[in-house]
Amino acid sequence: MKVISLLLLLAYIPVQAQITEAKINEFDAYVEKSRNLFQVPGLAITVVKDGKVLLKKGYGVRQLGLTNPVDTQTLFACASTTKAMTATCMAILVDEGKVKWDDPVVHYLPDFQLADPYVTRELKIRDLFTHNSGVGNADFLWSLMTIPGKQVIQKMKLVKPSYSIRSSFIYQNIFYAVAGEVIEKVSGQPWETFIQKRIFEPLQMTRTFPMLSQVKDANQSQPHHLVDNSIQVITRTSADVIGPAGSVWSCVDDMSKWALCMLDSSKYASGRLVKPATWVELFKPQVMVTPAQFYPTAKLTKPNWTTYSLGWFQQDYQGRKINYHTGSLAGEIAIHGQLPSERLAVYIFGNFDHAEIRHGLMFKAFDHFALGGTRDWSAEVYELYKRQTEASEQEIIKFEGKRVMNTKPSLSLTAYAGTYTDPLYGELTISVQNTSLQVSVNNTARATLEHWHYDTFRGYFDKRWWGKVNATFTLDNQGKVSTVAFAGMEFRKK
Repeated sequence: MKVISLLLLLAYIPVQAQITEAKINEFDAYVEKSRNLFQVPGLAITVVKDGKVLLKKGYGVRQLGLTNPVDTQTLFACASTTKAMTATCMAILVDEGKVKWDDPVVHYLPDFQLADPYVTRELKIRDLFTHNSGVGNADFLWSLMTIPGKQVIQKMKLVKPSYSIRSSFIYQNIFYAVAGEVIEKVSGQPWETFIQKRIFEPLQMTRTFPMLSQVKDANQSQPHHLVDNSIQVITRTSADVIGPAGSVWSCVDDMSKWALCMLDSSKYASGRLVKPATWVELFKPQVMVTPAQFYPTAKLTKPNWTTYSLGWFQQDYQGRKINYHTGSLAGEIAIHGQLPSERLAVYIFGNFDHAEIRHGLMFKAFDHFALGGTRDWSAEVYELYKRQTEASEQEIIKFEGKRVMNTKPSLSLTAYAGTYTDPLYGELTISVQNTSLQVSVNNTARATLEHWHYDTFRGYFDKRWWGKVNATFTLDNQGKVSTVAFAGMEFRKK
């Protein structure tokens, strides 16, 4: 046994010794090669291992067409990688005895209501972080409305359950906003103040901001999207209304500090954020997830299991457990990945919509700095998502082929104009412009639609990167327009 142990130790030492400047430079070159492959205008990355920063660098430009370079201070959207931070905020309060993971949410927010009274009573603090409440995705409440966060939460009582509580997994941003309300209730501070005081300041994350509204620095990335076959700068999406789910902004200088802290049981120079046992709880698997249900990259990594803990996805990779989470807003991406057994973590920002370079670089970093192997992850991920995009395009072509030609709408265009409402979805207005219908949902989402067939109209959102959308009208028994179904939402005419 002693001989075997010695051999294992000797086998481990050379791996550590291989992380030379040349090896770091090799990965650096791989990052730039990958950026060009995915056509990402700009990105920033940090890789940390054994308590040290191996690499911290910016690549490309903050905005396509300009020469402003990305550096380690360039601000990007953390998006949903914010969730792990919010879970840590709650963990701090758990350590202080102000809240327990299995306390009912209504114990702290007595006015909180969901459509199912049973779920309202039974929903625990833990459930706010695990996407298995039974309530499906309700992002339209903040992306298609201009209402304050508290009103978003109030409208959750109108969202019908998609499945029974804790029986499945459907990603749910708004319950993180509810967690932010609990944090405010028990701490006496708004979430954005609490996270600033209890995480960013102790870790000396001086260029990290809880909200986009606080970002005034010129050294910030701009979002990009593929529009009409060309990469263009697009309008930025703010997640401030659901801040605890994804509103933090930062740079890789600061995210290297966060990555080191979370990798080392929440330790930092002056102490630790949470107790060791609480840190373990943050990463304890809570929910089983179908491998390719959320990340198609699983088709390449082929995990035996995939779980979600408190703000982190998890899976096995080369016999090790990894923790990771992406962040995605329109035109902006991030990923935070950990390989805890090798004390290795990576954080990546990018400014091109859903550029899955983030997955390729994360797994390449795991291999390159710890596990070995020469697999070209970026090339494989690129081909995977290219095939997926082509398949999606074929589905659109197939759908377009179902159009019934040479039909006419039942009524004149002006008969479809007017105001339509729904208690959950808000207000939709339609006006006529020449031969098209101009649609506006809550003065937020707008689209121009042409007649497609029968009483269905189809066209692009004004934000063309949102793609095409249908509006299908139904008539009542008097032949008048009664309802319209638009982008999965149904509104009744006033």
